[in-house]
Amino acid sequence: MKNNPLRQLGTLGQSAIASAKTAYQIYREIFGSDRFTKLAAQGARTQRLLWASTGAKNPNYSDVKYIEAVIGPETVNTAPMDTLDAYRDHGVPQARLEKDVGEAARVLKHLPEFGIALDQVTRQLEDEGVEKFNKPFDMLIAAVEQRSRGSRDSET
Repeated sequence: MKNNPLRQLGTLGQSAIASAKTAYQIYREIFGSDRFTKLAAQGARTQRLLWASTGAKNPNYSDVKYIEAVIGPETVNTAPMDTLDAYRDHGVPQARLEKDVGEAARVLKHLPEFGIALDQVTRQLEDEGVEKFNKPFDMLIAAVEQRSRGSRDSET
């Protein structure tokens, strides 16, 4: 692991944070634009960014590495319970999404040098995330349909 070029560049474990910071900048541009200001004057509201499952899977990382990195206004975080407990214990509340944005751009710029196609990885993660929601959603719909049928059967 010592010879890992990602580690040498200080990029190892940083692409998710860099992606979040970049997404937040895009969010700020969209919802800070003149176009959105006009829409807001007519009642439009911003859509919050959602950071999902921000626990650190790598045991070599701080257990609050990702939850702390994505703290910022108008965001929602669905942290795993053990991460939330760790954050309550020793996390440091501080908005960080707009800090080191230039460093985030540098991290993302270097990824292709290591054979990492961010668009491809993003697409894969999005597909996997959607699939993880599909099964529970289907189970919920089936349970509602079953309960609904049971309700109708008891009425007749």
